[in-house]
Amino acid sequence: MDRAAAVNMAHLRVACSNCNLRELCLPIGLSSEELDRVDQIVATRRKIRRGEVLFRAGDRFDSLYAVRLGFLKSTLVSADGHEQVTGFHMAGEIVGLDGISADSHTCDTTALEDTEVCVIPYERLEEFSATLPALQTHLRKVMSREIVREHGVMLLLGSMRAEERLAAFLLNLSQRFEARGYSRTEFVLRMTRAEIGSYLGLKLETVSRALSHFAQESLIAVDQKHVRIVNAEGLRALLGSSALKSQ
Repeated sequence: MDRAAAVNMAHLRVACSNCNLRELCLPIGLSSEELDRVDQIVATRRKIRRGEVLFRAGDRFDSLYAVRLGFLKSTLVSADGHEQVTGFHMAGEIVGLDGISADSHTCDTTALEDTEVCVIPYERLEEFSATLPALQTHLRKVMSREIVREHGVMLLLGSMRAEERLAAFLLNLSQRFEARGYSRTEFVLRMTRAEIGSYLGLKLETVSRALSHFAQESLIAVDQKHVRIVNAEGLRALLGSSALKSQ
């Protein structure tokens, strides 16, 4: 780790039991004693400024990261240099799962705004999970959600028209914000329209055109990056597959 990265490491004890996102990161119903044990797993927080990389493809895998504040994106770069966005991550979500199988990360993960993550050493997590069944079960559920998310993206790209893809994307963001205690109808898009297009397999012009059409149909209101969902049912009606309506 270089000096700049070291400076960004806040060497403070991270009390999961006092975090308002613990119900998203941790299994529900842990006793005070179990929460104290979990607190021993997470030793540091790391701050990443907008545009900085949390980890790169090929980096050695040794930790998972729980997003405490901010927003990140994951990308893959093809042999010809083309960047493909593979995911967006917000507070309460775990990133770094891609590195478990091969002990190295397979994608770049970059902060879209100033971000803070809790660093969870994976070896320590495994040790504690072996004696804390609820934590082990929760970790499996987190991995399962990631698989479900990837399947959802495959369906999104393989069977949906452009407007359906964008409607599903906005509804998914809405539900994720609501789960974190924020408004499900008004939020700021931390990613650019080009990044949305990369994720959805659409051109920038197509994303802009679809957003404008949604606004004209009074489904949403858009002011630069600020989005207000005016008619959620109307967006759901656009979906060609019920498989994504509940995601």
